[in-house]
This record gives sequence, C-alpha cells and structure tokens, in this order.
Amino acid sequence: MIIDPKNISAAAFQAYLQGAVAPRPIAFASTIDAEGQVNLSPFSFFNVFSSNPPILVFSPSRRVRDNTTKHTLENVQEVKEVVINIVDFAMVEQMSLSSTEYDKGINEFTKAGLTEEPSEKIQPPRVKEAPVAFECLVKDIISLGDQGGAGNLIICEVILARVDDAILDADGKIDPFKLDAVARMGGDWYCRANGSALFEIPKPLRTKGIGVDQIPDQIKNSLVLTGNNLGRLGNVEALPSKFEILEYGDRPEIVEMKIRYQNDPESMVYFLHEHAKSLLEEGLVMDAWKVLLQD
Repeated sequence: MIIDPKNISAAAFQAYLQGAVAPRPIAFASTIDAEGQVNLSPFSFFNVFSSNPPILVFSPSRRVRDNTTKHTLENVQEVKEVVINIVDFAMVEQMSLSSTEYDKGINEFTKAGLTEEPSEKIQPPRVKEAPVAFECLVKDIISLGDQGGAGNLIICEVILARVDDAILDADGKIDPFKLDAVARMGGDWYCRANGSALFEIPKPLRTKGIGVDQIPDQIKNSLVLTGNNLGRLGNVEALPSKFEILEYGDRPEIVEMKIRYQNDPESMVYFLHEHAKSLLEEGLVMDAWKVLLQD
C-alpha cells in the first residue's frame, strides 16, 4: 500500500499516523484559563526533547471534524503554565474519561474522579494520583497550520518535578515495573509498559561494537538467528580467543552435539545456532559467540 496524504481525508490519514507511530507517551495536561477555571486533558502527541534545559513538548491538534481548538490550547495562550502528569495503569480509565469534550468551565478533575493537588511553583494543579508530575512554564506555542488536524506545539520548560517515592528503585531511579506506564496506540488501543512487555538492551555507549558486517558469513546467513540476534552479536568489541572457544567446546552439551551430529554437519550447525540463540536470549553474549565459533 502506498498512500499520498493529499489523496485521502485528513481523518483517514490521521488513523494511519496514529496506528503506525506507536506506542506514544501520554501528556496528561492540567491548565487554567485567565479566570482560574481548571482543565485536564490527555495528549499523545508528546515527548521529551531536551534535558538541559528540560523541555517537554505536546501538541493539542485542531479538531479534524470542525477545525475548532481545544480548551488546553486556549488556556496556555492565556496562562502560560501547565502541569504534565504521567499516566499509569491504575488511572488509565479515568484519564480516558477526562478526554470527553465537556463544555468550557467543566472541571475534568471532578468528572474523572481525580484529585486536584496544589502545585509548588505554578498556578494549575497537579493530579495527586499521578506517579510523576512536571510543573512547566510554556516557553513557546508554534502553530503548524490552520486546518483541521493541524498541531500546535506547546514547548514547556520543566521547573519542578514531583516523583512518587513508591516508583523508585534502591538507587533512587524510576523503576519501569513500578511506574507501570501506559501509552497510546491507534484507535481505541493502549499498551501497558509492564511484565513481559519490558526488556533490556545494553546501550552501545561505552563500547564500539564490531558490527554485523564483521560477523562471519556462516553466522550472518544463519537459518536460526534473527536480525535482533545479529545486532546483539555485533555489539561486542572483540571475539573470544581461540583458547576460550576450545575450552568452551569441552562443555557436556557441546560435546554431546558434536558426537550426535558428527556425520551431519548441517544439523550440527543448526543445533549449535539454536543453542546460541537461547544463550543470547539469556543475555550471555560471549557464551553465544563461543558456541557459534565451534568448528
């Protein structure tokens, strides 16, 4: 399928964008207008764009159906302050309810059953139930168009962060399992960042990996190993020594394979690669290399 956004409706192309660019974090934004009326609304066009200065950006788009603007945008144009609350699984249904298009002046905190908590440095209240809340000054608002679906980038500088101690690990860092964050997919779908959805990949910051291009062809063209497996293998700085490979070959499981498939080299390679794959999934990268480099 090839889609030219000029050949379909804005609403139809928006569905493709939101379905493909996912999952998206959610900015649960609390604002006030010039009269002090509170508004609370979620936005999934959101992310962090700088740490020094700390900058968050979210975008309330113009409504596709009638090209009207949202109360959040109108509020930050009047009072250039916002609290960006982070949504966890425990409040996702209440967050969704708050996205109802209530009339101006209706307090979504009340409608959603959430608790207003005074902020420290700005006027809009934070969501007491949120695991993290960022008090922000609105530094700029950039309009991306004047038609339905056009975004409005609200550039926010964080001046205070409030983090619930309950989501911290022993080192004082945010534990993703305790945070239990949710993110937006397309349509009515969300995802939950917990359980088996969370996995670790070591960042190649302190090392310079050999790269997939330096992996021997017989391994790179494996019928077993995936692109992800090759990426992990390519993140090592150096291959194990010949001595380490020979020593590893004395392990019972390797000896057993060599004996069983001594007359069937294709099966030998296949099962060695299967074993290496399982080691990679356990994070034992150098052990996997020692298996893959067995003669």
